[in-house]
Amino acid sequence: MRFNIHSQPEFFKEVVKRVNHHFKSHNRSKYGNAQMVIKTIFMLCLYFIPLAFIIFNVVTSVWGNIAMWALMGLGMSGIGLSVMHDANHGAYSGNRKINHLVGLVINFVGGYHVNWKIQHNVLHHSFTNIQGLDDDISKNGALRLSPDQEKKPSYKYQVFYAPFLYSILSLYWFLGKDIEQTIKYGKENLVQEQGITIQRAAIEIFFTKLGYLGLFIVLPIAFSTVAWWQTLLGFLLMHAICGQLLALIFQCAHVLEETDFFVPSETGSMENSWAVHQMKTTANFANGSKWFSWFVGGLNYQIEHHLFPHICHVHYKDIAGIVKSTAKEYNVPYNEHRTFFGALKSHFSILHKLGVGAI
Repeated sequence: MRFNIHSQPEFFKEVVKRVNHHFKSHNRSKYGNAQMVIKTIFMLCLYFIPLAFIIFNVVTSVWGNIAMWALMGLGMSGIGLSVMHDANHGAYSGNRKINHLVGLVINFVGGYHVNWKIQHNVLHHSFTNIQGLDDDISKNGALRLSPDQEKKPSYKYQVFYAPFLYSILSLYWFLGKDIEQTIKYGKENLVQEQGITIQRAAIEIFFTKLGYLGLFIVLPIAFSTVAWWQTLLGFLLMHAICGQLLALIFQCAHVLEETDFFVPSETGSMENSWAVHQMKTTANFANGSKWFSWFVGGLNYQIEHHLFPHICHVHYKDIAGIVKSTAKEYNVPYNEHRTFFGALKSHFSILHKLGVGAI
């Protein structure tokens, strides 16, 4: 598949030039800083300290146990949004070994770093909202997320059952998604392109999943004084919170009424250049909320992230004005919602229209 290199190529050249000038003139690195390290420590503590409280019986009441799992759900989503995401993009540090090491934390939240890089870095960032190529919208038989997907009566009520599916996102990730992806990506030679064999990937997935199961299920059941079923319910609560947050943050960046969806032509070509394509398929939201932006890893600045995935998210706020003004200058769309609620409304609105076949 080929993007149209003749479609406003000057836009991306200019925005890259201006962003580079910003970092050079302020003598700043494009990678993480002390703020990023502090956030990493905070998110890891939010995830692992409640687990320790459960295992060592610091908290023994039913409601206290529920609160610990809920905090772990926030920590789990925080790690996914704010820590491992930058690392696996190579944006956390200028040192590749540090990026790799920090990126491995995804294995402690139930995922597998190799498959994540393929789905997110290779497919989603390269082919955003392109039917059949972007797995974020294409590999989902339970929901219709693009006008180019087949209309089915079963999608009629997807606006109502989608939140439930979102809540089991990370649980599905842990239980079956990595196995399915390894088989699929292996057939497409995508796993091998990451410098790893299918056999090694299978072994790594087996042991990381086994370790995750032992740490978050076996140890709490074995050492906590609460009933085993309360531990399982807490585990499900953690995943429900994490899955819901991860899904909504990413869906509100691409599956909106304002964003466009595409299919390649018969010759495999696209009408826009890669950068313009990203602008048409991506949206920002709630950029005025510092706390929200901090927690979600700057992914409410999704436009800046898609244009500059190798820049750490702590800098997105500073370069957003540059990107927005350049887009306006070159008559390129810059989709944004003032609030997260506005983005949610747009997402569920298009979800309803896609479900009933209105589009």
